[in-house]
Amino acid sequence: MKKSVFNTVNISPACAYCQHGKPSPDGETVLCVKKGVVAKDYKCRKYKYDIMKSVPRRAPELQQFNEDDFKL
Repeated sequence: MKKSVFNTVNISPACAYCQHGKPSPDGETVLCVKKGVVAKDYKCRKYKYDIMKSVPRRAPELQQFNEDDFKL
């Protein structure tokens, strides 16, 4: 079992997150250095996770506070 990167939850291998792949102009496929044009969810033995390609979760919206909330 490989070590997890930065305590991430199990990331399933996909060419969309691989160091060897680049997104194609159509947005539906990935241009892989090793395998050529493949689908985003394709995976091969050369898969290497690239943390910069993952999309972070959106930050939750904060509550709206007014001046009365901070008075003692």
